[in-house]
Amino acid sequence: MTQSIHTTTMENDGELTEDEVFKCLSVLGQSATGLQHTYLCLSVPGRDLKNVSILCNYIYLQKLELPYNKIKDLSCVSHMPHLIILDASHNQLTDFFGFQPPKNLKEVNFSHNQMSEMKDLSAYSSLTKLILDYNSFSAIRGLEKCKRLSHLSLAHNNISRIRGLDHLPLRKLYLRGNVIQKIENLQTLRNLQDLDLSCNRIQSLSGLQNLYLLGNINLESNLISEVKEAAHLHDLILLREINLLRNPVQDQDDYRLAVIFLLQHLIILDQHTVTAEEKVSAVNKYDPPLEVIAARDHMTHLVYQLMQPQVIFDSTLPSLDAPYPMLVLTGPQACGKRELAHKLCQEFSDYFAYGACHTTRGPYYGEEDGSDYHFVTEEEFQNLIQMGQFVQTMQYGGHWYGLSRETIERVAREGLACCVHMELEGVYSLKNSYFEPRYVLLIPTVVDSYVCFLKARGFYSNAQMETAVSRIDLYAKVNRESPGFFDNIIPCDDRAEAYQTLKQLVKEYLGLEEHGGGGDSSSVTPDNTSTNATGELLAANTTEATDLMDSYSRNYQNKIQAQMTPQQTPAEMASNHRRQQLIREALSGKSPGAYAELFQRSALTAPSSLASQSRPPPGPNSSPMRPVGLSAPDPDEDSSSEESRASSGLSMRSSAGALSAAQRSDTGSGPNIEPLDMSMLGQDQDSLRGHMDSGLTPDAPCSVSERVSPTLPSSPGRPGANVKPVLPPIPSGRKTNDSVSKQ
Repeated sequence: MTQSIHTTTMENDGELTEDEVFKCLSVLGQSATGLQHTYLCLSVPGRDLKNVSILCNYIYLQKLELPYNKIKDLSCVSHMPHLIILDASHNQLTDFFGFQPPKNLKEVNFSHNQMSEMKDLSAYSSLTKLILDYNSFSAIRGLEKCKRLSHLSLAHNNISRIRGLDHLPLRKLYLRGNVIQKIENLQTLRNLQDLDLSCNRIQSLSGLQNLYLLGNINLESNLISEVKEAAHLHDLILLREINLLRNPVQDQDDYRLAVIFLLQHLIILDQHTVTAEEKVSAVNKYDPPLEVIAARDHMTHLVYQLMQPQVIFDSTLPSLDAPYPMLVLTGPQACGKRELAHKLCQEFSDYFAYGACHTTRGPYYGEEDGSDYHFVTEEEFQNLIQMGQFVQTMQYGGHWYGLSRETIERVAREGLACCVHMELEGVYSLKNSYFEPRYVLLIPTVVDSYVCFLKARGFYSNAQMETAVSRIDLYAKVNRESPGFFDNIIPCDDRAEAYQTLKQLVKEYLGLEEHGGGGDSSSVTPDNTSTNATGELLAANTTEATDLMDSYSRNYQNKIQAQMTPQQTPAEMASNHRRQQLIREALSGKSPGAYAELFQRSALTAPSSLASQSRPPPGPNSSPMRPVGLSAPDPDEDSSSEESRASSGLSMRSSAGALSAAQRSDTGSGPNIEPLDMSMLGQDQDSLRGHMDSGLTPDAPCSVSERVSPTLPSSPGRPGANVKPVLPPIPSGRKTNDSVSKQ
C-alpha cells in the first residue's frame, strides 16, 4: 500500500511537486513498523529546488537525497522519524542541523553549503558518518557525545587547530585543505585508520606516533622538509600507504630510498608501489647487514689490488693445493683476544707469529706501535686502501681497522702460520677473501664480570661499555643463526682457563697429541671448569649443537655451499683439472718452455709414463726399473734385483719429503708402506733423469741434495723452502729434519 499523495500544483519555480515526488520514489519495502509497504528512498538531484516542504507528508522515508539544488530550509526532516541517510550537499544551507533529530539518523552529507558554525550534536547519538566539506567552519566542536561517529570529513574549511575529537571512535578523518600547522590532539583516536591532512601547512609528523592502527596517511602539499620526520611513523607497523608529494622533502637526494628505509612496511609511497628491489636497496644503503658491508669492502680491496703490479704471494708457495694456514681470534671488545694471541704466539713460536693490524685509533696504555697495532692516521689508512694493501678492513667505534697483505706475507716468509684477532665485522670481511682461517670465538658468559673488567681498565666511556655489552648478544645471535660460522667457542670469563682451552685446541689442530686415550703424559687436557663454562654458554645462547665444539668439524657453510653447487660434467672436471695442473707447474717452475711445447707431440701425463720414458733401455746385465708403489715385482727377478729396487724406492720416497706425524700415526700396526707424495713425483723423475745423464745407474746410492730436482732450487731466498710439507689448516712448523736414513 502506498502513501496517500495529495494533489497539489506548483505555483512557484523551485517548489517540489507531487508528480515529481512520484517519479523519484524508489525501493518499495516494508515500513519501519513493518505494518505496511511503502517507498523508502527519494532522490531528487539537480532540480534547482528551493522549497521541499511537501516532504513533510513522507514520514516513512529512510533515505533522502537532495543534492545540487538551492535548498535553504530542511525543516521537513523533522517529520521523518525513520530517516537513516540524508544527502543535502551542494545547496545553500546555513543552519547546521536545522531540524529535529531523527532517532536513527546515521549518515549526513552537508558538503558544499554555507555553514559556518558547528553546534552540539548530542541528540544525534546514532550518527556514524558526517561529511561537512567545503563550508566555512573554523573550529571543530559539538561532537563529544557522538560515540558512534566513525567517519568525519571537514575538508576545505578554515580549521586551524585539531581539537574536539577526544576519544571518538573515528576510523576515517579527512581534514584536507585547511590551515592546520601542527598535528595535535589525535593521540586518543585509537581506532583511526585513514587520515588525510593534505593541503595544509604542516611541518612535522610528530603527533602520529601513537596511532598504531593507522594504515593510510595523505600529507600531500604540506611543508615537510626533513626525511627524519618519517621516523615518527616508524612504529606504525600497519601503515601501508603514505603520500608526501609536493613537499620540500622531495628535493633531497635519495628521498624515496630514505623514506622506504625508515618505513620498511610501506606498500605505496607517493602513489607508486614500493618494489622489493627498492626495499633491498634502501636497507643496503642506510643500514647494510654485516655481509653486505664485508662484500663491499672486499670488492674495493680487490679492485685496488688489481690496479697494482701483480706478484706471486709468499703465502701461496708452501702448498699450492691447500690454503695458507691462519688462526683468527674474535669476540667483543676487551674480551682478551690480543692478550691470548700474543701468549699463544710466544708459546708456539715454531708454528705461529702474531699479525699486527692497522688502526686509526690512538694507542691504549701499554700498547706498542708495530707490536700490538700499526697506528696510522686516517689519511694514511685511506692511502693504504687505495694502494691495495689491505686484505680486509672494518669500522668499529668510529675508527678504522685493517689487516694488511704485508702483515700476512711477513709471517709467511718465516714459514709460520699467522695469528690475528679482530671484531665480528672483520670476520665477515675476511671470509670473503680466499683465506680459510680457523675462527675461534672468545665470548663472556657472565655480563657483570665483563662490565667490571671494562670499568677496571679505565679506557672506555659508558657509551662504549654499553655498546660492548650489547655486542655479546650479536655474537651469540650469529653463532645461533649461522651454525659453523665459528669453528670453536671458548668462554673468556677466566683468562687463564680460556688460554688453557685455546692451547689444547691449537694442539689438536697441529696434531701434537693423540685424541684418544693413548696421548702422552705431557698433553694438556681442558679442565672441567672450562668445559662446564662452555656448556653454560651454549645453554644461555639457546640450542647450540654440541658438534660445534668438535675441533675437527669442517665449516658448515662450506659444506652446504658445496652441496648446492651444480655438479660439473666429466668434460668440465677434466678441463678444470688440466688448468689447475698447468697453474701448479707454472708456480713451481716445472712448466716447459714455449719451444719445448711446440715440438713436444705427446704430453707426459702419468707418473708411470714419466718413469718409463726416463730410464735407459735395459742392457744385458741390467734389470728394468719400475716406479716404486706403481708396479708389482716380477716373480722371475732374483733377490738381488729386489734389494736394489727396494733401495732405489726408499731413496725416492725419502726425496719426496717425510709426512706429518698425524699421517704416520694413522697407519697403525699395518704394513710399513708410506704413501707417495704425488706432487713430488715429478721431482723424482727429474732426479733420475739427472743421474742417468751423469752416468749413474738407478740403483746407485746418492745423497739427498743430489736428488733434488734442478727446477726447484732450495736456496734460502725461496719462500717456504725451509718448511716441510704441511697439512691445512695449520702447518706443522717451520723446523724440519732433513736427515734421511739410508739402507
